[in-house]
Amino acid sequence: MKNLLVLIALSFLTPLVSAQTTYPLYGNDPIPNSIDVPDEEKSETSADGILRISKVTKPTLTAYLPSKEKATGQAVIVCPGGGYTILAASHEGSDVAEEFVKKGIAAFVLKYRLPSDETMIDKTIGPLQDAQQAILMVRENAGKWNIKQDQIGIMGFSAGGHLASTAGTHYNNQTIPNPKGTSLRPDFMILVYPVISFDPEIGHSGSAKNLLGESPTEALRDYYSNEKQVNSLTPPTYFVHAKDDRVSIQNSYVFEEALKKLNIPVATTYYEEGGHGFGMINRTSEIRWMDEVERWMKTF
Repeated sequence: MKNLLVLIALSFLTPLVSAQTTYPLYGNDPIPNSIDVPDEEKSETSADGILRISKVTKPTLTAYLPSKEKATGQAVIVCPGGGYTILAASHEGSDVAEEFVKKGIAAFVLKYRLPSDETMIDKTIGPLQDAQQAILMVRENAGKWNIKQDQIGIMGFSAGGHLASTAGTHYNNQTIPNPKGTSLRPDFMILVYPVISFDPEIGHSGSAKNLLGESPTEALRDYYSNEKQVNSLTPPTYFVHAKDDRVSIQNSYVFEEALKKLNIPVATTYYEEGGHGFGMINRTSEIRWMDEVERWMKTF
């Protein structure tokens, strides 16, 4: 009798559990812009409970799908942060995806390649290739995954925010094969304590160095300073940032200003305190930005 009750209880819980599947980002095709090297990827969970993945050379996309009954039709591709050195894959990846699923929103955690001259022909475009491929994969499989093709957003934390904002401003620079001409433009962006600019005055020097190298040209630095790449079709954007963040909140401010000049919808949760890397929960405030983002997404 006890086992029967457990099974009944589990049957009620099932719709809340996401169907989670990990896909090779490029399927069986060769990974573009890659040098054939041994796979040295490493995953470590530190004392603070954060899963950090390093030396990623084989990118994947992990799908977290709500039940068909609960699905809103919206989807978010999640890019963890880590300074383009590691991926903070739990509190800025899988944990966030699971929270979206509770809200009926499909989520896809992108394990993107980390820029390296040893593993890439051109490391400056490697992460962007993976972000564009993720958008292509989700859009081309939208019907199968109960997703609306015009409701696919991208989210990034810290350096993952730089990657997400690069996808949102450089979508016309197609860096991957796209035989069907699928749109690589995300429909919205959610940028959480993002690196945006590589202007030495406000940018994050570590992320810039890892992506662009020791001595990038001014033109290359400007090209990846995404506040300088905004146009009238740049997607609506939600910003989350703390004013005491070591990744200067000016990164969000300059991008927000560029968007507003072109009347692109913007929403924000700016905290007085919280520092960097707090993930979904800023313990200095009762405001839960994920709930604010959900409300914002319902306006589309």
